[in-house]
Amino acid sequence: MLGFILKPVRKKYGKDRRYYRLVDELFGIYPRNIELYKLALIHRSASVFVPDESGGIPINNERLEFLGDAVLESVVSEYLFLQFPDRNEGFLTQVRSKIVSRQSLNELCHKLGLSEHIVSHAGGSIIQKHLHGDALEAMIGALYLDLGYDRVNRIIIDRILKRYLDLDELTHTETDYKSRLIEWCQKSKHSIRFRTGFDSGSTSQSPVFRSVAVIDDMELGYGKGSSKKEAEQRASFEVSQALSDEMGDNFLQLIDNKAQ
Repeated sequence: MLGFILKPVRKKYGKDRRYYRLVDELFGIYPRNIELYKLALIHRSASVFVPDESGGIPINNERLEFLGDAVLESVVSEYLFLQFPDRNEGFLTQVRSKIVSRQSLNELCHKLGLSEHIVSHAGGSIIQKHLHGDALEAMIGALYLDLGYDRVNRIIIDRILKRYLDLDELTHTETDYKSRLIEWCQKSKHSIRFRTGFDSGSTSQSPVFRSVAVIDDMELGYGKGSSKKEAEQRASFEVSQALSDEMGDNFLQLIDNKAQ
C-alpha cells in the first residue's frame, strides 16, 4: 500500500522525478529501479569513475547497451517470424538487419524523444553518430533487467516497432544489393569483384555457396546461400549495411586512403 502511495509522489516531487516522467512517457511503465535508466543515458564519453585497485571502474551505459542489443535482436527476430510466416530465412535476416542497424536505431532514438536526455561529452563526428542508437539499446537493457523479457518484449513491439516502423516500406525497398553495390563502385571509381565457391559444409544434396565481396582488394562483405546468386546478394547486403552503419566510416576511410 505504501509503495502505491509513494509512486505518484516520487514521480512528481522526488529528486529523480524527471527520469520517472521520462520512462513513463516513453514506455508507459513505472520503474522499479530508476538507477538502471539513469545509467542507460550516460555515454562512455561522460563516464564517472569509481576508484578501485586497478585505477577506477568506468560507470557508463556500455554494458547495458551490450545487453540491450541482444534483447532487441531477439524481440525483432520473433516479431518478424510471426509477421511473415511465409518468408524465408534470408528475407527475415535482411529485414532484421535494417531494423537493428545503427542508422535505424539512431532515427528511432530521435523519434522517441530520447536523444535530448543523453549525457555525453562526445565531440567527434563518428562517436556522435552512434551514441543515440547506443542509448536506445542501453534503455532496452535497463527495461529487461527491471521488468523481465516478457514485459520488454511487449514494450518494444507496441511502443517502438508498431509506432515508428513501417514494415511495408522496409520490405518493399530495393533488394538487389549486388547491382546497387556495383553501381556505387563504378560511380566512385572503385574496383569490385566477388570470390564465390562452395562452402566447406556443402554437399551434392545440399549445396552451400560462400561469397566474398572484394572492393579495391579489401574483403568487405561475406555471404552464404544455396546458390551463387544468393551468396553474392548476401555479401553485397553485408557491405551495404556496413557502409551505412558504424563501420562505414572506417571502410570508406580505408578505401579513400588506398585510392590516394
